[in-house]
Amino acid sequence: MSVKLVQVTTVPMTIEYFLRGQIGYMKEKGFEVIAVSSPGEALDRVAAREGIEVVAIPMERGVSVRSDLKALVDLFRLFRRIRPGIVHASTGKAGPLGIVAAFLARVPIKVYGLRGLMVDRRAGFAQLKVKILEWVTCLCADRVLAVSRSIADYMIREGLCPAGKIAVPADGSSNGVDAINRFNPRKINSAQAQAFRAKYGIPRKGLLIGFVGRLVAGKGIAELAQAWAEVRKKHQDVILFLAGSPESQDPVPESVLRALGTDKRVIMAASVSNDEMPHFYSSVDLVVLPTYSEGLPNVLLEAGAMEVPVVATTVTGCLDAVLDGVTGILVPPRDAATLARAIERYLKDPELRALHGRAARIRVMEQFSPERIWEALHDEYRKLLAEKGLKIADG
Repeated sequence: MSVKLVQVTTVPMTIEYFLRGQIGYMKEKGFEVIAVSSPGEALDRVAAREGIEVVAIPMERGVSVRSDLKALVDLFRLFRRIRPGIVHASTGKAGPLGIVAAFLARVPIKVYGLRGLMVDRRAGFAQLKVKILEWVTCLCADRVLAVSRSIADYMIREGLCPAGKIAVPADGSSNGVDAINRFNPRKINSAQAQAFRAKYGIPRKGLLIGFVGRLVAGKGIAELAQAWAEVRKKHQDVILFLAGSPESQDPVPESVLRALGTDKRVIMAASVSNDEMPHFYSSVDLVVLPTYSEGLPNVLLEAGAMEVPVVATTVTGCLDAVLDGVTGILVPPRDAATLARAIERYLKDPELRALHGRAARIRVMEQFSPERIWEALHDEYRKLLAEKGLKIADG
């Protein structure tokens, strides 16, 4: 009999986009994969695409004691009913809920997928509460798999997880980046590129700075706006393209969004579809991510795969995704002046952009291929099964 592997995330989009290919790989290795997340059309698409059972359990991203307790009970009942061998729970809400529920339900193997930090985004009593939550989650887990070395080091340094319990599969990432078939600049033809630029009103001439992500304060949008104000004065042919939507949690000051939204040299797209992302990267000359905290930002790896250099910050996750001075430039967080200088350095030097872009693609292909991540995850599962004396799934 195959081992049941339950993947739990807060929202179904995480499973749809960030476990693409991984589910099929684990099925081939003999696992019976079941996906659990909040309800949504994306969850239905996962069921159809992967041919697996999916279970919808509502989980709110924000704090809600009543909703969280109900989700915890629902997860507990599900695990008691289906008796999985492994529960792999990740993302901010589903990670703790899934691991605690699996612990209470006596699931043999509980894997906490640490995709990012919630601790360093808070202060005072709020931070203490999150630290306690992370500590409890790690205590209940059999294994903690961090998406980057810097995240793992933080958890160990803060005493939130023992060094012997936490690991980083391969060189990090939850699913790797497909630099061969998907994020490959050789796969983009001129007609596709022109159609994308026409759709979003991108001028045929001039340089394009790209940002992808939620328009929230923690992504450094205020600093990006300040840096852009300086850059646009000196470079009349440069356009800023922001792909993402504002959110009520961690909001960007309204004055900042208004300034960006009324700037004729700023393109603001509420979203760029997942299928369009290769075209986005093929259109921009550099990608900027002035974030305050990350797990391991896929945006930087995807840009690298497309030979696009990046400017990011010296924070967790970015430190792993970017080799400073080789595949991109790292600057201190919350430092608009230094951010502006780094952006200008790339704008002025096309040879440097090309050099760093080529180096980034090589690194992504060598260290962050999906197959390498999947194999490392599979090895972790097999090791844990063997430690528990359980039958090891073989594909």
